[in-house]
Amino acid sequence: MKTYFMFFPIIIILVSCKSNMNKDNIIRDIVATEKAFEQMAKEKSVAEAFSYFAADSAVILRGSQLIKGKDNIHSYYSQEGYLNVSVTWTPDCVEVSDCGTMAYTYGKYLWVKANHLGEKEESTGYFHTVWEKQPDNSWRHVWD
Repeated sequence: MKTYFMFFPIIIILVSCKSNMNKDNIIRDIVATEKAFEQMAKEKSVAEAFSYFAADSAVILRGSQLIKGKDNIHSYYSQEGYLNVSVTWTPDCVEVSDCGTMAYTYGKYLWVKANHLGEKEESTGYFHTVWEKQPDNSWRHVWD
């Protein structure tokens, strides 16, 4: 009987987590967050967007370097090589955890920057972002 009472709160939490969630709505929220993220990068800067949409504990991997935390992410993208760039992307896939508090996206991106002659150089690739729902119900990336 004691075992039953010990596991009862856990069962209630798990059942309520699944029953109160609509994955389609969460996917729409994530896609909207991705688009707002992309728009901020276009209108303000890559540094502002990547730090604004980062959780406090966010980590990004660039080359073989891990950049940890919002402030360090902002500093990384504030370097001269990132000041006159533009980036666009679209998530091809959005997956949501069963309890609806974590998600990941991936898709293609286009990175455009001017070289030392002012000519535009484009590079393409794939991104993978892990999102975590915050206490204020916003979504922030914890891995990119």
